[in-house]
Amino acid sequence: MRTSTLQSKENTGRQLQSAITKRQRPKRPSAISATVTFAWRALLKIKYVPEQLFDITGFPIIYLLMFTYLFGGAIAGSTEQYLQFLLPGILVLTVVMITMYTGVDLNKDVSKGIFDRFRALPIWNPSVLTGALVIDILRYSVASIVIMTLGFILGFRPEGGLIGVVLAIFVLLFFAFSLSWIWTTLGLIMRTEKALMNFSMMILFPGTFISNIFVDPESMPSFLQVIVEVNPVSIVVTAVRALMEGSATFNQIIWAWIASGMIIVIFAPLTMYFYRNKK
Repeated sequence: MRTSTLQSKENTGRQLQSAITKRQRPKRPSAISATVTFAWRALLKIKYVPEQLFDITGFPIIYLLMFTYLFGGAIAGSTEQYLQFLLPGILVLTVVMITMYTGVDLNKDVSKGIFDRFRALPIWNPSVLTGALVIDILRYSVASIVIMTLGFILGFRPEGGLIGVVLAIFVLLFFAFSLSWIWTTLGLIMRTEKALMNFSMMILFPGTFISNIFVDPESMPSFLQVIVEVNPVSIVVTAVRALMEGSATFNQIIWAWIASGMIIVIFAPLTMYFYRNKK
């Protein structure tokens, strides 16, 4: 009886051993490979839902044409003259407005339960976010190219030349990257996509319109000038506009980088905290 029991256990052990693969387990993916994988996932979303590209192609065109030809004559006396002042601001406005979709996509993953699956994987945790941010930077770049192309067609001529335009776009992309961390934080806090979008608009509209995007702050009341001058959007617009005009100073550029860096320092740790502790 005892012998048959031992044989039964041995047979069970052999069956279990044969059922378990003897191949070596794959190595844990590096931070870079995990980021690339999630970046590819974000890119596939665009491939299968190309309508979402409208915010980086259609909106820039609408914004530039609408504000140039509706307000150009009234504000600057001519649309050509106003275009030289407006285009850098519209460039910033367009990119800033589409940064919120980073948080919207993350909120969708949370509501669908995909977020919990990603968090349980043996990967570098921030790769889920950084991969999406990489593709977002690509989206911001496309929006910038659309704006600049249309601007050149309409007659915009930057005195800073190609180098000034490229440097201005780099400053803007870093600022957009920093803003994305705000929306990822909110994407993890807000319960629904609609609530996130409504709250985002409550931040974006005052932040973009109470700035120097459309008019020179000198024409505003003194108390409003103070608000406009400390607005991070105004700081970045000033740097972008000066780089395109070829009159940028070191202080203008460095303050734009500082404003962006401060946003990252505050909201990137908050995002990771909520990412790890989301229930």
